[in-house]
Amino acid sequence: MNNVLNLVGRLLFVALFLPAGLSKLTGFEGTVGYIASVGLPLPQVGAALALAVEIVGSVALIVGFQTRIAAAVLALFTLVATFFFHAFWAAAPDQAFVQQLLFFKNVAVVGGLLVLASAGAGAFSLDAKKAAE
Repeated sequence: MNNVLNLVGRLLFVALFLPAGLSKLTGFEGTVGYIASVGLPLPQVGAALALAVEIVGSVALIVGFQTRIAAAVLALFTLVATFFFHAFWAAAPDQAFVQQLLFFKNVAVVGGLLVLASAGAGAFSLDAKKAAE
């Protein structure tokens, strides 16, 4: 059952990251504008890096390839993005509650990704296939 739950967990993470990465790809200029709006430097580079992490990380989780690394990279990416884009402490009062919810949702996602980084991909993965060789 652990291997089934691990696979389902990986796919649920993908449900969060893959659509986000694809939307950054198809709406690249909007993503650049959003990144620039929070005052980050080099928004084009940031947008390209974000979509690459989300798409490549998602594919790695789907197939279970280098899962520990992919989960750790996605965790770090999510943690950094959370502080810049869900800074509830600096939000307008009418937006603070929603930003706080998003902030702590992302913190929980980071926790799950760290558990995945610790546990690895399980039996239904390329990582397991490679280990068995």
